[in-house]
Amino acid sequence: MSNTNIPKTMQAIVMSEFGKPSVLSLKSIAIPRPKTNEVLIKIEAAGINRLDHYIREGGVNPELNFPFTLGSDAVGHIVELGADVTKFKLGERVIPMPGYPIDPSDDGHEVLATSRSYAIRGLMENGAYAQYMVMPEKWLLKETTGLPAEQLAGLPMPLVTGVRAIKEVGEVQAGQYVLIHAGASSTGSVMIQIAKALGAKVATTTRSVDKVEFLKSIGADLVLHGSPDNSIELLNEWTESAGVDVVIDQLGGDSLATSIEWVKPLGIVVLMGNVLGLESTIPVRSVFFPQKQVRGTLMGSVSDLEWGLEQVKNGNIKPRVDTVFTPDQAVEAHQYLADGKALGLTVFKF
Repeated sequence: MSNTNIPKTMQAIVMSEFGKPSVLSLKSIAIPRPKTNEVLIKIEAAGINRLDHYIREGGVNPELNFPFTLGSDAVGHIVELGADVTKFKLGERVIPMPGYPIDPSDDGHEVLATSRSYAIRGLMENGAYAQYMVMPEKWLLKETTGLPAEQLAGLPMPLVTGVRAIKEVGEVQAGQYVLIHAGASSTGSVMIQIAKALGAKVATTTRSVDKVEFLKSIGADLVLHGSPDNSIELLNEWTESAGVDVVIDQLGGDSLATSIEWVKPLGIVVLMGNVLGLESTIPVRSVFFPQKQVRGTLMGSVSDLEWGLEQVKNGNIKPRVDTVFTPDQAVEAHQYLADGKALGLTVFKF
């Protein structure tokens, strides 16, 4: 269903080349139009993720065609329907899946992110840093929480990633001891709350003492700041010598060996990032003698995001927004992201 009130151009944050935050600028570009089974969304707010920083630097997809628009997370409402759209109506408020198979015939995998054509939005196709974006209706969820746009916009990727890592891959159960690295990050701050919603006891790490109170305020029972020499002793005291059941490692690099050391025999380490490096060296016997498990994960499925949003709706997960930027502050926003200053979520408000 076409909408004659839609303008021909929109404001979008455009990346001109790989590089520092200064490669981003606000431009006027053509508004995309929905094709069959697609809808056009007017974006209310868009989330800013750490992944966007790495894409901008050129370390994730060096084959990008410029100019390019980043962004995987958003909330908005439908302003135009393409042909054969049946699930949605004009005006409905929606949240896009941050990643999905871009080939419509390639979506039958039990784990969505293992589909051959799976792609995170804003990594291969232009993303959500814009006033409008087109989405396949299949990968949209109806927004039912009623929360303000700035609270919702930064949630999809942390939620879908966190639910998959904690609930499905980590198999976290009530009463277990869970350690989540880098808890003050957008994903970490959401994962702490996911684990608490499942009834777990949660420890987390941070490099800065300034973030300790924030982490306690979102539910962390124990915060290890810096790299204390007595981390093992602190964890043993916290768990009453029972040991850590699950470690969520979104850092990679040298952190993986630490995670394996900290998890108890038969415990699970969930690896889901490479902030500290693409390669890790681990003591092999420390894995197979005590029968520890290292499991990889990327992002989750529609059901994972639905479960997470239901926890948000019920108040079990509360979005913690650090900063709301305007689109003309794109350079400042990405510098803030690169500096690791955020406590929780950062978003663009359109």
